[in-house]
Amino acid sequence: MGWLQNIISRYDTTIWIRVIGTILTTFAGFMLRPFLAFYLYDKMDGNLLVAAMVTSLQPLTSIVSGYFAGSLSDRYGRKPLMVAALLIEAISMAGYIWAESLFTFAALTVLNGIGASLFWPAASAQVTDVVPEEKRSEVFALLHTALNLGAAAGPLIGVTLYKINPAIAFGICSFMLFIYCLLILWKVPETLPVEMRESAKQSTDTHTVNRMKLTEHTTLLWITLAAIPVSLLYSQVEIILPQHLRTKYDDFLTVFATLLTINGILVVCCQIAIAKFAERFAPHRVILFAYMFLACVGFGYGWAPGFLVLILAEVLFTIGEMLYGPQIQKAISVLAPEEYRGRYFAIFGANWGITGTIGPSVGAVAFRGIGGAFWFSILSLLLCVGGLLQTQLVKRAMQQAESSSQKQAHAVQS
Repeated sequence: MGWLQNIISRYDTTIWIRVIGTILTTFAGFMLRPFLAFYLYDKMDGNLLVAAMVTSLQPLTSIVSGYFAGSLSDRYGRKPLMVAALLIEAISMAGYIWAESLFTFAALTVLNGIGASLFWPAASAQVTDVVPEEKRSEVFALLHTALNLGAAAGPLIGVTLYKINPAIAFGICSFMLFIYCLLILWKVPETLPVEMRESAKQSTDTHTVNRMKLTEHTTLLWITLAAIPVSLLYSQVEIILPQHLRTKYDDFLTVFATLLTINGILVVCCQIAIAKFAERFAPHRVILFAYMFLACVGFGYGWAPGFLVLILAEVLFTIGEMLYGPQIQKAISVLAPEEYRGRYFAIFGANWGITGTIGPSVGAVAFRGIGGAFWFSILSLLLCVGGLLQTQLVKRAMQQAESSSQKQAHAVQS
């Protein structure tokens, strides 16, 4: 049992609660998430574009509210934002059980978007608060592994539940979000330093809030822009890939769920090892390889002549995301000034909101116009260009952070 105690003691209790909560919620979420588009598609009388537009409301809301969420977490703390977010998401998921009209679906999707935008900037900043820089990519990898523990089993179970009654999946998802909320209330302390909370309170009282001028943070904005091809690929995997598979396979839902399960199992088995291996190399080089793997995935999804090639593409996708996620989050955590951590993660997270908003509709139009194979090929080309740009940006960001640390150390010694 000594090895188990060593593993547990390696990370703060806050991190382990995050791991447990992530497993619970992603297991439930992945029973539902891959099939939400189909659920809306059926409810909208087979109108793919309307279903895609309703799905887009969630990330659109996240864009609008995400920056304010990051600012609130920097001002009032991580824990209140995370608790409020999980409660909002639990309510919205429960609401889908009884939703029938287009307006109701749209309102619940907006509510879910508000919840998601409140949670992730605060949660990512929380990791930065409690984890030393040298362990951050490892912890982000651990959380990604936890996410995929839930994702590994969720989709195939979701297929069964979806065919029986989709309301069951919505109910389970709502319940798991509520349990995660209780865990945070019970076991997770506030991690925003007291002096920063007091400073924020004084700023609020005197109406001198510490505002962040985006023009002074251009490196962050360019990194966010260069990340768009990656998140765009993800948005197409969730919405357009199933429709593309539908044209090739009779039981396309099972094929799609199998790909997601392969992805989840591989991440669970390999993420920590790959993250530790990647630490031997400069982050910008790791990120370049990640983009190139994902570019190959686009061609694989589009032109796969059979199921085995699809599996190979999914393996490449998994390797790419295992390399990309921890390293890009570490780069943001290192680049972010302490007083702006929540806002930095919120702004970077906008790349997911942008592609989640426009991706489904653009993908639906492209799928109808040029077909899935050519559309995924275009995504591959965008990933190649984005990868080259992101490599240079991350390299510059890490150099800036290292130079700033050296100046601070020199000032302290002086």
